[in-house]
Amino acid sequence: MPQTPHQRAEAELTAYGLTFPETSAGPGWTVTRALYVRKKMFAVFGEKGEPRDALTLIMKLPISAEMAEELAFVRPAKGWYKQHNWVTAHFEPDDDILAEMATLKGWLKQSYVAVAPKALGRVLG
Repeated sequence: MPQTPHQRAEAELTAYGLTFPETSAGPGWTVTRALYVRKKMFAVFGEKGEPRDALTLIMKLPISAEMAEELAFVRPAKGWYKQHNWVTAHFEPDDDILAEMATLKGWLKQSYVAVAPKALGRVLG
């Protein structure tokens, strides 16, 4: 079965994230997938009950969280997530996720730098 654009986007973002120093992929919470730097999660893919042709991403954006919340595909952050600058981007089946890849890659890098130990973050910084 061919991949949906959302699955291709997740695969491309995961491959990009795995180029960062000391990064690994593994399970996130319940049914999610995640990227880790030294066992610290910096990106989460998926959501419980999410269809194959949709995608939710959660990343820490200390620099651009407030700006990101203005985008149509970003859900309003609440509670702990808002307090700690984590942003949830959600793409429905009809959304053009591939058009947002440059933004999502930038956010992935920003999230890595925010979560990684300072010496590793400076490598990408």
